[in-house]
Amino acid sequence: MNAFFALVHKDLLQYLGNRRALLIGLLAPILIAAFFGSLFGGSGANSAPSRVPVGWVDPDPSPLSRRVALVLAQDPHIQLEPLSEADARKRVQEGKLRAALVLPPDFESHTVRALFGAAAPPQITCYSDPSQGATLALVKGVLTQHLMAEVSRVALDTQSASWLRLRDALSRDPRMAAEDRTDWQRLMDSAAQLQARHTAASAAPNSVLGGGGLRPPFSLQDREAVADGAGRGYNGYAHAFAGMGVQFILMLGVDLAVGLLLMRRQDLWKRLRAAPLSRGLLLGSRLLSTALIALGTFVVIMAVGIAVFGVRIQGSGLGFGLILVAFSLLTASFGLMVAALGRSPEATRGLAILATLLLVMLGGAWVPSVVFPDWMQTVTLLTPTRWAVDGLDAMTWRGQGLDAAWPVVGVLLGFSTLMAVVAWWRFDWEEA
Repeated sequence: MNAFFALVHKDLLQYLGNRRALLIGLLAPILIAAFFGSLFGGSGANSAPSRVPVGWVDPDPSPLSRRVALVLAQDPHIQLEPLSEADARKRVQEGKLRAALVLPPDFESHTVRALFGAAAPPQITCYSDPSQGATLALVKGVLTQHLMAEVSRVALDTQSASWLRLRDALSRDPRMAAEDRTDWQRLMDSAAQLQARHTAASAAPNSVLGGGGLRPPFSLQDREAVADGAGRGYNGYAHAFAGMGVQFILMLGVDLAVGLLLMRRQDLWKRLRAAPLSRGLLLGSRLLSTALIALGTFVVIMAVGIAVFGVRIQGSGLGFGLILVAFSLLTASFGLMVAALGRSPEATRGLAILATLLLVMLGGAWVPSVVFPDWMQTVTLLTPTRWAVDGLDAMTWRGQGLDAAWPVVGVLLGFSTLMAVVAWWRFDWEEA
């Protein structure tokens, strides 16, 4: 055992002695994690939603279209910019706008009549950025919400010119059956009588027809589904630091693999084998030293996230530590397996980096796995990185308990054991 710990001590001193590599290995994941964290919502505390830039084209302005433009401009999700149709379409093509809404001529008259089935609905053209599918759904939803409220407000205003034109059009529309025409006129007469009793909207603030248009028949209360006592929910920095930590810790495994292959090329392993040291002791010492280095690096990365970027362990602290330890062992085993399967340092480095990037990408380290297609979310459960990232999310911003950490630790240790067995079985002591 003295020889075993001596080998581990030698590896640790060698790693810590290279201060430039150590500094880069710590700064790179922290800086990249800070970038991705701010990109995906930051700490989530007191952060206003980003407003979507949308063009607004109104070739035939009317009181209704001006009112809709006003409420859209006041919406916290939309940044409205009046433009001509040509300019709006060009700016969407250039990526400067996410979408552009183009109203047709005589919008108010056609819209109000269409509400009562007296005309075909006017067509609003929406130019959209093909890469912004989710944004397009947001724009359509916000437009529908405000447009319905404003159209119903105008349509139910019995003193407006639109109301009088509509009543006249309904009374003379040859396409409508006599019974339908009679029912519509009764409905409009009833609305006129109701509004006559409420001369001002302020006199009946709770009236459905009190001058403010139709109101939604429900209200939504937004509540984040987080564990009790977990505080605020999603923290983009917590996910980013977990993901970038996983990526750069795996890179340590690649460095281990290349270092072992270089040692084999220089016949250092032959000299060590000449001593009374078994294969298991030599590989085991390398595995332990790499795991300790990986664990220390990961702890420093997460400590910076906690101290500077507001990352909080809102779940089990013990579970968080166990996941870090299990992933550090996985990293060491991964490096040994890559070294065992690699033939030369040069070829192995490229293939190992490619494998690492694929594991990190599929594990949801760059972007949360919830944005993956359903089939990919299922397939990626076969990768250890997915379990590691999800486990760290569970222990930080999701606020999960120790029971959520045990499956993650078990899977990571299972992968570690499998990789270590492959490394011990396939490691070639001779230079190819």
